[in-house]
Amino acid sequence: MHAMVLREKAAGRLEAADLPRPEPGPGQIRVKVAACGVCRTDLHVVDGELPDPKLPIVPGHEIVGTVDALGEGVETFALGRRVGVPWLGFSCGACGYCTSGRENLCGAARYTGYQIDGGYADYCIADARYSFALPEGYSDCEAAPLLCAGLIGHRAYRMAGEAKRLGVYGFGAAAHIMIQVALWEGREVYGFTRPGDDEAQAFARGLGATWAGASGEAPPEELDAAIIFAPVGALVPEALRRTARGGTVVCAGIHMSDIPSFPYRILWEERQIRSVANLTRRDAEEFLALAPKVPVKTHVRDYPLAEANRALDDLRRGRLQGAAVLRP
Repeated sequence: MHAMVLREKAAGRLEAADLPRPEPGPGQIRVKVAACGVCRTDLHVVDGELPDPKLPIVPGHEIVGTVDALGEGVETFALGRRVGVPWLGFSCGACGYCTSGRENLCGAARYTGYQIDGGYADYCIADARYSFALPEGYSDCEAAPLLCAGLIGHRAYRMAGEAKRLGVYGFGAAAHIMIQVALWEGREVYGFTRPGDDEAQAFARGLGATWAGASGEAPPEELDAAIIFAPVGALVPEALRRTARGGTVVCAGIHMSDIPSFPYRILWEERQIRSVANLTRRDAEEFLALAPKVPVKTHVRDYPLAEANRALDDLRRGRLQGAAVLRP
């Protein structure tokens, strides 16, 4: 099979490779990949900003494809069934986190495209228990961003509580999905982008944002909560300054640059900062059922698998509106 492989930590680029087609073990399925989203987490892996990836590794954890082979004991999927494979690829099921519904915090968890070869390839192997049926009405490319941008975006959105006025810093793949759910639920969304990125601000307004401006600007109203998708630590004190008393700032990324010191005064009055870590299978079940009800529409730009480095660079440089998706 063809694959794009990261061979050295912090290499910054992937190499094309021909690899043996993998065989599923007990409880596993082999997926013939039809599309795989390009997530900022993939970029963090490729650029060496996350510790200890399996090397070499095939990145990609927004995988859409069809079941091509079944391992022993798999009864939940039939051959030819369309499935989605997300970031969480395994958890122990026995620790206190797993048994309390917090498998996203399991110390033995393993992640697709990080410790388990992912979807930047013609085929991948996945644990059937961590794979999901996908809603109808989405093409393969349209469905791919739902599997991380959608799942993490929705988990972060839930952590923002009942906020009526919601700020979103970093208007990329996750934000463009999350805003649709927020508007469907009757909330106001205020979009913050890189300074001077008029195109991203127009994209946010086109999706229904009440207001869109640069990340250093003050919105016309105080925010009840803010979600930070951009991996920029300096946005934490910035968001706190824009958040009303009792508000919440949610840090939604897996990696962020250092947060600078800030005066206690902007945290006081019962503001709080929360982080989002990974996802659970329940997140996937809930959001994949919700998406077609809204209905969430994903904006995608597709690339051939061989152009994975170009897709990653477009994401790195902020040249995307919506999500990038690779097609084997």
